[in-house]
Amino acid sequence: MITDLKDFLTERLLKALPGDNAHQQMMAKPIGQRFKMKYSEPPKKGAVMIALYPFDNKVYFPLMKRPPYQGVHGGQVSLPGGKKEDSDQTLIETAIRETYEEIGVKISDQQVIGSLSDLNVTASNFIVKPVISILNEKPEFSRDPREVEHIFQAELEHLIHPQTIQEKELTVAKEVRLKAPFFDIDEKVVWGATAMILSEFVEILKEHYK
Repeated sequence: MITDLKDFLTERLLKALPGDNAHQQMMAKPIGQRFKMKYSEPPKKGAVMIALYPFDNKVYFPLMKRPPYQGVHGGQVSLPGGKKEDSDQTLIETAIRETYEEIGVKISDQQVIGSLSDLNVTASNFIVKPVISILNEKPEFSRDPREVEHIFQAELEHLIHPQTIQEKELTVAKEVRLKAPFFDIDEKVVWGATAMILSEFVEILKEHYK
C-alpha cells in the first residue's frame, strides 16, 4: 500500500501541482469589513513536514496542537515545522530539523520524496514549503512541551472523504470574524494555513485513490 503511494507521489510531485487553486478552497474569508495585513519586512521562509507512515494497513501522518499563546497560530492544529534557521542549508533541512525538535521524529534525506507548492501565509508573514516524506513504520513520538500540547495521527484516506471538510465561523485577534472551511480530523478543527496545504495534498491524493 505505502509502496504504491510512494511510487505515485515521487512521480506526481515532479509534475505541475494544483497550487493556489487548491489553497483557495480552504482559505478563511472575513465576515463584514475586509482587512489587509501590512508588513514592512519581506516574508520569512519556513517549512513543514507531512511524514507518511503505515500502521494497521492504513497510511497516517502526524499533526499537532500548539499550546495557547499570543501569536497568530497559538492553540491551532498544525504540521510539524517552523522558521528556516541560518544553520539550515535548505528548507528540506528546516522541515527535518523542526520535525525532530517538535515531535521527536528523525527523518533522513533519503525518506524525503518531494514537496508541495509554497504557501504565502499572510497572517504571520511567512512563505512555507510543505515537504513530504515516507517512513517505513509508525515512529515513536516525543513532543516538545513548549511547542506542542498534543500529537495525534491523521488517516490519509480520511482526508478525501467529502464529510471531512466542514465550515464554521471563527473569531480571531479578539475582533476579526472569519468564515473558515476546515478539516474535521480526530474531532479537531484543522483550518488556516494547514488546511490550505492539506487541500492541495487532497487534490493530488484524489488522483491516486480514485
